[in-house]
Amino acid sequence: MRIYAIAVYLFLYVPIGIIVLFSFNAGSHASELRGLSVQWYAKALSNPFVGDAFVTSLVIALTVAVLSSVMGTAAALALQRLKGKMRILFDGLIFVSVMIPGIVIGIATLVALVTVFDFLNPILASIWPEGAEPPKLHMGYASVIAAHTLFTMSLVIIMVRARIAGMDRALIEASMDLYATPWRTFYQVTLPQIYPAILAGFLLSFTFSFDDFIISFFVAGPNTTLPIYIFSSIRRGITPEVNAIGTMVLVGSLILLMGAQYLMRERRQQRTTG
Repeated sequence: MRIYAIAVYLFLYVPIGIIVLFSFNAGSHASELRGLSVQWYAKALSNPFVGDAFVTSLVIALTVAVLSSVMGTAAALALQRLKGKMRILFDGLIFVSVMIPGIVIGIATLVALVTVFDFLNPILASIWPEGAEPPKLHMGYASVIAAHTLFTMSLVIIMVRARIAGMDRALIEASMDLYATPWRTFYQVTLPQIYPAILAGFLLSFTFSFDDFIISFFVAGPNTTLPIYIFSSIRRGITPEVNAIGTMVLVGSLILLMGAQYLMRERRQQRTTG
C-alpha cells in the first residue's frame, strides 16, 4: 500500500514539479532545460494580453464565488427543511449537476442562452423608442458568471448541508427559547457553525471558476479568460512563458488556501479559548 500511495503521489505531483522547473528555463524551448532564469516570469508579467486575461478571470471568479456562496448557503438552509420525495428530488438534481461533464454543461448553456437571446432581442428592438439603439443581449461577462454560478452553487450546497447535518441543534433551540429573532439566531448561532463550510465553498467556487476552460470556451463570447489564453498559446507552441503562468497561478492558489486554513485555525482557537 505504501508503494501504491507513493506511485499515486508521484503521478500527481511530478508533472507539476516539471512545469515549475521548466518555468525557470533559460532557453526558448519548453522541453530543453538550458540553465535557470526568471526571464519568462518577467515576460509573462509584462505581457498585456496575460494581464487582461488574468483580470477577466479574477473578476469572473470573485463574482462567481460570492454569488455561489450566498445563494448556495441560502439554498442549503432551505433544502434542509424539506422532507420526503421533494428532498429526494432536489438532492438528485444537485448531485446530477455536479456529475454532468463540463462539455455538456457548456454546450447546453450555449444553446439555452442563444435561444433566449434570439427570443428577447427582437422584443427589445420592437419596444425600444425610435431613434435610440436598443440593447442587444450577447455572450460576455454575464453569461460566463451565470454558467459558472449555476455549476459551483451545487458544490456549496453539498458542503454547507454536510456541515448543517453535524451542527449542534441545541444551540439553535436555546436561542429560540430565549426569544431571539430568526435573523439574530442565524447571525449569532448558525452562521458561526457553518462558516468553515461557506469559506471552503467560496474557495472551491473561486478555484473552479478561475481554472475553468470548457464552459468558458463556449459562453465567454469576446472575453478571454486566462485558461482560454493559455490554450490559445499552447496551440501556437509551448514556451516556458506558459509554464511561468501556470506556476504563478499554482503559487497564488496555494497562498489562498493556506491563508484560509490559517484564518479557520485562528477562529477555532478563539472559540476554544472563549
